[in-house]
Amino acid sequence: MRSVPFPAGTLVVSCQAQPQSPLHGTSTMTRMALAAVLGGAEAIRANGPDDVRAIASAVDRPVIGIWKCGDPDGVYITPTFREAEAVATAGAAVVALDATDRPRPDGSTVADLVRRIDRDLGVPVMADVDGLAAGLAAADAGAALVATTLSGYTPSSATGSTEPDLVLVERLAARSPVPIVAEGRYRTGADLRRAFDAGAYAVVVGGAITDPAAITARLLSDANGGRP
Repeated sequence: MRSVPFPAGTLVVSCQAQPQSPLHGTSTMTRMALAAVLGGAEAIRANGPDDVRAIASAVDRPVIGIWKCGDPDGVYITPTFREAEAVATAGAAVVALDATDRPRPDGSTVADLVRRIDRDLGVPVMADVDGLAAGLAAADAGAALVATTLSGYTPSSATGSTEPDLVLVERLAARSPVPIVAEGRYRTGADLRRAFDAGAYAVVVGGAITDPAAITARLLSDANGGRP
């Protein structure tokens, strides 16, 4: 099992923007990553080889690389070895991938992919999961980290909740032999504290830091008593 390139208690900032966002683009995401590091981020999560390469060259922090490809309703985050190899070659210190039990587009299994990345690329894997069984299976396959990224975003885990899944963090931390990363709907310092108290090794925060449109809308909603 590969070692984790960032310490316990790390805040990872996810620097991604959807194509429709005015912030979409490698140069903007690189500046976002630089700003996040100035604020104290100990690692960055980035999407696609171009962004991974640029950010890894610009910041002195490890980059968790993903590549979103294919069907957004299926296995979408680093679905095959091709995407894993591309982001690792671009400079990712960790490769994150969808480690749910859904069918992969190339017919491989999570265990197949984790072991091949370890053997051929020599980088640690972060397994993005949606539940306890998937997390434990990924750890058994050799993932260096298990993240709760996909809890609430797959048919088997969807609850409609807008809150972080702290129960899953606690359950995984109690049973997993590898560190747990809390990710998904973390917005406040209190959320981070609760995640660390539940046993998280690190916490990933994305839109609450890097999406001004969502931050603006949430601020106005709060000011208007929950009305848009």
